[in-house]
Amino acid sequence: MAQALIPVAEARARILAMLTPTAAEPVMLANAAGRVLAEDVVARRTQPPADLSAMDGYAVRAADVASVPARLRVVGEAPAGGAYDGTLGEGEAVRIFTGAPVPQGADAIVIQEDTERYGDIVIARESAVPGRNIRRAGLDFKEGATGLVSGRKLSPADIAFAAAMNQPSLFLHRRPRVAFFSTGDELVRPGMPIGPNQIVSSNNDGLAALIVEAGGVPLDLGIAPDRREAIRAAARKAIGADMLVTLGGASVGDHDLVQSALAEDGLDIDFWRIAMRPGKPLMFGRYRNIPMLGLPGNPVSAQVCALLFLVPALTRLAGGEGHAPRTVPARLATPLAANDQREDYLRASIDHVPGELPVATPFPKQDSSMLSLLSAADCLIVRPPHAPAAEAGALVEVLPLRF
Repeated sequence: MAQALIPVAEARARILAMLTPTAAEPVMLANAAGRVLAEDVVARRTQPPADLSAMDGYAVRAADVASVPARLRVVGEAPAGGAYDGTLGEGEAVRIFTGAPVPQGADAIVIQEDTERYGDIVIARESAVPGRNIRRAGLDFKEGATGLVSGRKLSPADIAFAAAMNQPSLFLHRRPRVAFFSTGDELVRPGMPIGPNQIVSSNNDGLAALIVEAGGVPLDLGIAPDRREAIRAAARKAIGADMLVTLGGASVGDHDLVQSALAEDGLDIDFWRIAMRPGKPLMFGRYRNIPMLGLPGNPVSAQVCALLFLVPALTRLAGGEGHAPRTVPARLATPLAANDQREDYLRASIDHVPGELPVATPFPKQDSSMLSLLSAADCLIVRPPHAPAAEAGALVEVLPLRF
């Protein structure tokens, strides 16, 4: 008896529950952006390491400029990267630049614009309270403090923060390695000779691009003919990968051989057949201890299912949470009929209206073989199972593709 269709959210939860993050590896900061921390990052120094001037100007004693104009004698200079080694006395000032240490005895900085210089004499035209224009030691962080926490996906600002903490490299989760192959006698790679009954395969290259964009490492195992032993031989090449993905052959036709071929070779199926459109014939299980995702062969179905299931899986493998893709609200430009029991993902264009929600226009054709429409789409309109008919202007959720 055929397995009942399971909801998209349940399928994704069951996939994520089976995955564990990859091991940690040291990565230099220049290559760390977008990766996930495998351990906390602790500051190896205090920042700033000393009280520093926040402005170009003059280091003074606040008491000496309480009444202005105040006449002070310039006794030295403190450039960035240097310092004034003496102690500031009564009626004295030190020319100082942004980032330079505040001299001993000084407790304020009068900015350059508020002074007049005459040789060794400076006239302060504005008073300053203690601490004015001084960045105190440890203002940003202190040595030994935890700056970034394990599990965080690193942004460029995080990389700069880690560098400031004097960390030249970080321990990050290894990029997940995803092995994949397509099945079908009808398929040939782009640029190869095409027989009279064959078509060009788009799934391998499209999936490789998606894996890279999601932070994984694609391992393209090619195209397996519709023969059980060929399918088993292709799958065995995935040993050592973090995940195996098959494209096509997961349905119930006479030539859909992936389940039966790999069942004889260690495949344990968790589920297959999802209550969604496009992409119903999706399966998931474990092949020889490797998590395996079986995507439909139709190219649009394969891409949509990869967005909904493979991308969150890669996020989990890379050390993240693996949440459902983010959706945003929009308004319909045209009416939609009531939906059936399957969650629907409609390719659509988006028009942006200043000060209002974006407007989504579903394409009239939604055939799962039409890659041109997926390429043209700005988003996917998400329609829940049994959603009632919707009029133009109704609120819908859309999954952004390019906006």
